[in-house]
Amino acid sequence: MNRRFALLQVVFSVIALAAVVWWASHQEAPTFPHTGRAIGWMAAAALLYALATAVRAERWHRILAITGVHAPRVDCYALTTVGYMGNNVLPARAGELLRVVLLDQRVKAGKRTLLGTIVAERALDLLVLAAMFLTVGYGVLKGHALPHQTFAHPLVLLAVLAVLVAGAIAAFVVLRSRGMLERVRELARPLAGALRALWGRAGLPLVLVTVLLWCIEGSVYLAVAHALQLNFSISGCLYLVGLTNFVAALPAAPGSIGTFDAAVAFGARVLGGSGGLVVSYVILLRFILYVPITIVGLVMLVVRYGGFARLRDITRVQQTSSA
Repeated sequence: MNRRFALLQVVFSVIALAAVVWWASHQEAPTFPHTGRAIGWMAAAALLYALATAVRAERWHRILAITGVHAPRVDCYALTTVGYMGNNVLPARAGELLRVVLLDQRVKAGKRTLLGTIVAERALDLLVLAAMFLTVGYGVLKGHALPHQTFAHPLVLLAVLAVLVAGAIAAFVVLRSRGMLERVRELARPLAGALRALWGRAGLPLVLVTVLLWCIEGSVYLAVAHALQLNFSISGCLYLVGLTNFVAALPAAPGSIGTFDAAVAFGARVLGGSGGLVVSYVILLRFILYVPITIVGLVMLVVRYGGFARLRDITRVQQTSSA
């Protein structure tokens, strides 16, 4: 990975994490569930996230089938957990490449073709999350006072949007002048097969499955809130899902350290949470979303795919054959 990009990730995470730690140090001490009811809600949150992971794996299996890749369902389930484990412990969301390399060893479909199916997954997620965030988020924010109103002023948001558009245009002009767009187009052509396969009748069921997937994930946020007796609505939790996942797209250290926590803390405050309860919510939600799947993914990598040593061997062979 490019060292400058790695440094950018670290800087983003350190700044975000420092802000969260500074804010949390000025709140009451966090409290954690200890009653039977609260522990039951936490167990429900873990089971719901396991269900969301199964739906995500089944969706990938269907995308692969539509693309013409006949992958065993068990590999789709196992590699989904391996991918999330990789994203949580390796830089640059390397878990996605783990999925591609390890599945390619099984089905020999070509790494770019397999990477295209993951691009299709992300396109579905972006489509549904954007629609959900715009529709649910408007209703949620309309009924709550935003912290630091200045940053939510329409003129400020419009100025930020204008800067982003200007930056995108400038990048396009520079890339085009250097002839890089043609190279990007050549590299991206094999990835587009999965996206083209989603058009029409095959794509609509996958959109509906993606809506179901993010609703289940929203229920995870809701269950953790119930464990702490935070009065969050399901629409508020869907707003949190959209917010945290958009922020997770920013460059950050493995596991979205700092950026995820800052997004959850901000969103929970918008929904009416305060003090130590929000700190507790951030800690418990991170535990549910990151710890179990990382452990399961690591076990799958070691037991089924030979561990990181096997992955290094595969990488060396591929580099030698392409040299």
